[in-house]
Amino acid sequence: MRSSHPRSAAVAALVATALATGLLAGSADAAEGAVSADPIRIHDIQGTTRISPLNGKQVADVEGIVTGVRTYGSRGFWIQDPDADDNDATSEGVFVFTSSVPTVAVGDAVKVSGTVGEYVPGGLNSGNQSVTQISKPTVTVVSSGNALPEATAINEYSVPAEYAPAGDPAAAGSINGLTLEPTRYALDYYESLEGMNVKIGTSRVVGATDPYSELWVTVKGWENAAKRGGTIYGSYESQNTGRLQIQQLAPLAQQPFPVANVGDKLTGTTEGPLDFNQFGGYTLVARTLGTVKAGTLAPEKTKPQTEQELAVATYNVENLDPSDPQEKFDALAKAVVENLASPDILALEEIQDDNGAKNDGTVSAEQTLTKFTAAITAAGGPAYQWRTVNPEDKKDGGEPGGNIRQVFLFNPARVSFTERAPGDAVTATGVVKENGKAALTHSPGRIDPANPAWADSRKPLAGEFVFRGKTVFVIANHFGSKGGDEGLTSHHQPPVRKSEEKRLLQAQAVNGFVKEILAADKNANVLVLGDINDFEFSATTDALADGGALYPAIKSLPKAERYSYVFQGNAQVLDQILTSPAIKKFTYDSVHINAEFAAQNSDHDPQVLRFRP
Repeated sequence: MRSSHPRSAAVAALVATALATGLLAGSADAAEGAVSADPIRIHDIQGTTRISPLNGKQVADVEGIVTGVRTYGSRGFWIQDPDADDNDATSEGVFVFTSSVPTVAVGDAVKVSGTVGEYVPGGLNSGNQSVTQISKPTVTVVSSGNALPEATAINEYSVPAEYAPAGDPAAAGSINGLTLEPTRYALDYYESLEGMNVKIGTSRVVGATDPYSELWVTVKGWENAAKRGGTIYGSYESQNTGRLQIQQLAPLAQQPFPVANVGDKLTGTTEGPLDFNQFGGYTLVARTLGTVKAGTLAPEKTKPQTEQELAVATYNVENLDPSDPQEKFDALAKAVVENLASPDILALEEIQDDNGAKNDGTVSAEQTLTKFTAAITAAGGPAYQWRTVNPEDKKDGGEPGGNIRQVFLFNPARVSFTERAPGDAVTATGVVKENGKAALTHSPGRIDPANPAWADSRKPLAGEFVFRGKTVFVIANHFGSKGGDEGLTSHHQPPVRKSEEKRLLQAQAVNGFVKEILAADKNANVLVLGDINDFEFSATTDALADGGALYPAIKSLPKAERYSYVFQGNAQVLDQILTSPAIKKFTYDSVHINAEFAAQNSDHDPQVLRFRP
């Protein structure tokens, strides 16, 4: 509990005197009037909920010590009252938004007059919580060189195990109006420190340094620990309360931000104001940044398939097009050969057309694929052939003009592709029975492209392959993205995940197609794979697996190894390979080569499955 503030006793005495002398006469207005002469303190502005009780009001001569100055982005500074009240729910810090470069310095004692407001990073429709701030300020520097208020330590003992309270049903699931319980809920704990000077000790990095000069740590090293150093997001209730985003106050020109990978340590003390932003929520904006101590994490290499094993992989190559530097093609090719051991069939996602984001009607990806397969051969890999169906222009989402699509690469020395009247962008492939076996009407072909589930989204690509005399059906997918979903730190709890509705319909369409194949041949070898953009525990995955048609093979891995992507410090599953019942024995590998590293060729880790048809 924070130290008591003498104001509490003074107000109580004032109110008691007013009651005794009949000044209040039972009137709330009179009570407010009786204490209005008392100066407004920061904890009065912050209040005991997420929304300031003084929101929209003018305040005058709010006192505090400057604890951080931000000269870029959302320009302003943080102030903190060194004389805290006795209520853990009220923050003693607040952000002062100046819009122009602030003229104050850390350690200044200031008086601030201005308008109290609630700024929502990302906008009102984002679902993000708001930042309490004082805007249009008039600032008076009273003195300089003052000691800063002692930083509140954020650690495994102070952060509660439960993530967030349930939202208020009467307020559309919002937690904004609920009184903070900082000893019970992690989100309430962080909110009770909003704007305050905080610190962490040596902590493990769980999200690598990104292009925006930020990284993620956990103050709970044991919390859902991944085998390689990250933190596993294994259910909607495992939000991982110890995660914290780290930025720095110093401009990059003055102080480069450290490069860190998952599993590294941010050592020493990292200290500064606790902010909230739209790209991860609560963020320690470091005035003093710890030192990165590198770990030993290295990109993985999967085991090569045996002669009798078919190796099938999926890899999202992140908007690959011929305008990308040759280095990207070479690095991706090297990964296919050295890290994925040259799989027999490789489903690629995010192959762009021949001029990338140039929006001129081009849909062919011939140049992209020629350049990529040549790079693989140059890296010592096989002479892959490819099969795909070009999309209609601007119909499949992704980067405007890029026309991303899925593509099959296959090694003709190991596997053959069964051509069956190749389909086009708008023609659906179907299932027929030939000689007691299932067959596609179009190979390659697209599954149900007219289905509204695929509007502005990638249509599944189905193909028929033969390995050692056995037919294998492969369906490459890139389901709708999570764009527009609310973050874990949303003021709605649980957060609204609107994008799941579309992926659920997509999963149902693919599941229905797989069931058609199995109806024609219950022993058919079917692999559904790709960037599913959803977790192994999601309704999307459940719908894909419905009726036992498919099994999410990543579930065969220990929980500490189930991830293909790292988002805001959470290691999670987005890329998957699912198997039909005939594929009883297999080995599965999520090959971690990108997601945990600051230097990435893609933001996804590829997946490989090996089995004997």
